[in-house]
Order: sequence, then C-alpha cells, then structure tokens
Amino acid sequence: MNTFGLTQSMSTQAPHPVQGGATERIDAIACLDERSRRRASAPGQAAPGRYLEVQGAGAETLLVPVGQEIIHIGRGLAADLQLDEGSVSRRHAIFVNRGFGARILDDRSANGTLVNGRRVTQADLRSGDVIVLGRVVLRYLEL
Repeated sequence: MNTFGLTQSMSTQAPHPVQGGATERIDAIACLDERSRRRASAPGQAAPGRYLEVQGAGAETLLVPVGQEIIHIGRGLAADLQLDEGSVSRRHAIFVNRGFGARILDDRSANGTLVNGRRVTQADLRSGDVIVLGRVVLRYLEL
C-alpha cells in the first residue's frame, strides 16, 4: 500500500476527496466514451507504450493508450478522452505526452486534479501514479 491508502492495483481504494468532502468509488469504465473503449485493451494484451488504466466495478480493468502528444480529458464532447461523470469538468485536464515523460495539467476544473493524493495544477507523471479527476480514478502506466 502506498502513502495515500491506495494499493498498486487500485482494487481497494480509500475514498478520495472531491469538493465538499469524501465520496464513494465509482465504476470508471462506465464513464468512458465509446471511442475510448474501442481503443482500450485488457492489461495482458497491451503493447509496450503509455496508458491510463481505468478500473470498473469488480475486477475489470482497461488500458487506454495515450500515445498522442496532447490529450484533452473531460466530460465535454470535444474531449479526446471523454469521461461522462458529473464531477468531471467539461475541460478537466490536459495530458501531455513528451518523449522523455508525461505531464498532467489541470484545465481550471471545478473539482481539481489530484496526483497521488495531492491537488496539482501540473505534475510530471511516473509509471504507477494515481490521477483523480472529480470522482474518476485513473492510473498512469508505462509498459
């Protein structure tokens, strides 16, 4: 278990903060748009690369590739990775894929962007970092 109460597999997550207090864990796969679900793969079938791990209810997990240079994440229709969940802003965060690493930037979201339990405006990501957007929990992975 890491320092903020989340296990490596995200299977027994503690409640995470959202504006106004703690909330329950949600099925993040159910929030994914159809386009992202079609691109996603099961963990055992993923090719080497960079991914956002999304966990659903139960043990289901999907890996969404983040190979594009810039990925807009949010609830809005213009988002590259659309998360249909009320606590996610229309324009919530921006994922920047750089040759030497990845970075996440908060896009002035209402509920903020957390990386490993800390609210950030921007943060460099390392494999295994847990990202919370509203009530949606993602994990950045480099395979």
